Amino acid sequence: MQREQPKTGRGPWGAARRGRGHLGTVKRREQSLLREWRDVLISPRVGWSASVGLVLALLMSLVAVWTRERPLVGVGQVMWYTWTARVAFASIDEQRTEQEREAARQDQPRVYVADDRYLDDLVQSIENLPLQLAAAETLDRVDDATRRQFRLSSERMEAIRQQAEVGAYEQWVERVQSLGAMLRRRPMLDQQSWQSRQEGRSTQMRLVTAQGEELVSRVHEPINLGDAASLASEVERLVRIAGLAPATGDLDPVGESIVHRLTFEPRPTFQFDSARTGRVQQDAAEAVQPVVENIALGQRLFARGDVLNERQYRLYEQELAEFGHRAGLMTIWLRRLSLIGTVGLLSALLMGYVATFCHTISSSHSRLIWLAAMVLTAQSLACALTVFDPRYVAFSAVVPVVLVAVLLSIAYDQRTAMAVGSLTALLTAFAVAQPAEIFCVMLVGIGAAVWRLPEIRDRQTLVIMSIWVAGALVAGTVVTGLISRPVSAATMHQVMRDALLAGFGGLTIGGVTLFVLPLIEQAFNITTSLTLIELRDPKQPLLRELQRRAPGTYNHSLNVASISETAADVIGANGLLTYVGALYHDIGKMNKPEYFVENQSGGPSKHDKLSPAMSLLVIVGHVKDGMEIAREYGLPKTLRHFIEAHHGTTLVEYFYHRARTLAKEAQGKEGVSPVAESDDERLPSEVDYRYPGPKPRTKECAILMMADAVESATRSLAEPTPSRIESLVQTLANKRLMDGQFDECDLTFRELHMIVDSLRKSVASIYHGRIVYPSGKGPETRSGEAKTGTRREATA
Repeated sequence: MQREQPKTGRGPWGAARRGRGHLGTVKRREQSLLREWRDVLISPRVGWSASVGLVLALLMSLVAVWTRERPLVGVGQVMWYTWTARVAFASIDEQRTEQEREAARQDQPRVYVADDRYLDDLVQSIENLPLQLAAAETLDRVDDATRRQFRLSSERMEAIRQQAEVGAYEQWVERVQSLGAMLRRRPMLDQQSWQSRQEGRSTQMRLVTAQGEELVSRVHEPINLGDAASLASEVERLVRIAGLAPATGDLDPVGESIVHRLTFEPRPTFQFDSARTGRVQQDAAEAVQPVVENIALGQRLFARGDVLNERQYRLYEQELAEFGHRAGLMTIWLRRLSLIGTVGLLSALLMGYVATFCHTISSSHSRLIWLAAMVLTAQSLACALTVFDPRYVAFSAVVPVVLVAVLLSIAYDQRTAMAVGSLTALLTAFAVAQPAEIFCVMLVGIGAAVWRLPEIRDRQTLVIMSIWVAGALVAGTVVTGLISRPVSAATMHQVMRDALLAGFGGLTIGGVTLFVLPLIEQAFNITTSLTLIELRDPKQPLLRELQRRAPGTYNHSLNVASISETAADVIGANGLLTYVGALYHDIGKMNKPEYFVENQSGGPSKHDKLSPAMSLLVIVGHVKDGMEIAREYGLPKTLRHFIEAHHGTTLVEYFYHRARTLAKEAQGKEGVSPVAESDDERLPSEVDYRYPGPKPRTKECAILMMADAVESATRSLAEPTPSRIESLVQTLANKRLMDGQFDECDLTFRELHMIVDSLRKSVASIYHGRIVYPSGKGPETRSGEAKTGTRREATA
């Protein structure tokens, strides 16, 4: 009797046994957990996610390291942190150096080149005038040019001829040469050269003649040809100084002639030489030594609240370069490894979320790669634009991140878009080294975009979404703008500017989304609601062709689409996708419409002359024909699945049973004992009379399969009462379920029950009972249809 004690678990032995049992249970649980973890780690889905995540982490780390080693501030920004020099270095003050070089340029005299030929001709004509006049007996014998140039008269001619006498002519030549020397020091300038002499800070001008160069005053020496009165006065003064006219009083005839010669049709004696002036100025600028500024270790380059100027930006940029060259490898690589590790952890979090919660993405290699490429592109674009001009970070860093969330919300669902978009925002904000406020602004924009994009059924939805995103980004920028920066007029100005940039970026997102939407559909193998709405238009060429060649099939598709959409909405599936898929699921019947009962208008059936095997090829062939037509018209892959899987691998019952019946009758006519029902080896195989599949892989396609069968079978009911319709729907649903047609889609029993209930109500509302008039023939007609009920279902 004591042996009962261990069984009841009492006493010390019982306690020990219970303890061992508890430890065994714990060990089994640990082994079970370890086995689960091992199965998860070795699963292909996790393996691909890990591989893609590793590559993504590596590439994003390189982008982040490259970005953070660049100056991520811009001139004019209000700084939100203080920066001190980590190494001592000498910096060339480019601004002051350029100022001194510019001063050296301005200090150089402008260069003017003499017209030596004109000056020589002028002096020579005055010098030879006495001899020329002495050779002429009268004034008429002097050439017209000379008379006009010197304005000769008999009196003036006689006075000048006296200068040709012996002794007087040598003195004349000496005085004329003195006049020529003064003309080479007193340049006559046209209006343009006269104005250019005032440029620069030098008070002198450099005159270049055949005899050499000379510096003269730019204020007192030049003569303005544009001022006739001043020209005459200065020329008269030169003639008097040269001794060719009396020093005071009125001019004598000789002086009058010479003054007239110098002022007759005057030409510039010097021209401004811009090329030579530029070379002189450049030589002077290059001779200026650079201004060097020594920066001490720990010296503050800029402080929080400073409006960054050119000098501060230059010192900050040089400090980053100097630190990169002079800091130890361990210091640099420890910092880089820290960045790589942080990005790696965030990337692992991103891909772990996708592998765990986004099975639609992680189960497809191409979608996983496209997702990683999208995230990498968004981060790289944000970093590149920010490095190019950090002043526009409110636009360049925010827009690519919010765009990722918008595209994912369109392609998949809002939860995926919010999660992946938030992690992308965190990675991008970390890479561009901006304050936490930019991350908050990104989250606000992502939240607004995801909230306003449950589904896109028209372009107006994108417009409204863009407006909401723009408003959210503006509000987020204004609210968070004063957290890290001190309150000042400059800060308020920058906050308003950043808010406008962010708002403009929000409006830009809608336009970019419309532009890249076709690429996203192709990359992720999805079909957006915009495309589906276009495809549901009855004016689509393919639907018009279906309506023309197979009107019965077209009407059948409309009925199936209507009841399918209702059922899809009941369980929360994509009703629009189900509707459009139902419209196109039977397009393969266009090739042989007369072989399908809904297109037959009475008379003998085409199948009466065919063997069951041939009829099977025609019936099953509409799936293959439909796929070829879908590819020809470019239907999306998501819609092609409705065409190939709306019958799954179901049995073509009518022709299967007909084939078995004919086989038995053939055996009887040949005198062979009839084939027993249990002897299936000698009868047509059920496998040969099934559709090739595949089975539905989505809830929407499974709904279509049931709706298609229900709508076809309901047409064969003699009296489609609600009870009969309910029984029919339940029977067909159970048959598909037991046949394993829903094994590859994630349809639950609860959802199946809701679908059956929806189909029952929808079909009952279409085929409701009608009033029977005394002379009506409705019942007879309906009974007549009942005779072909089985065939109708088989050929639907």
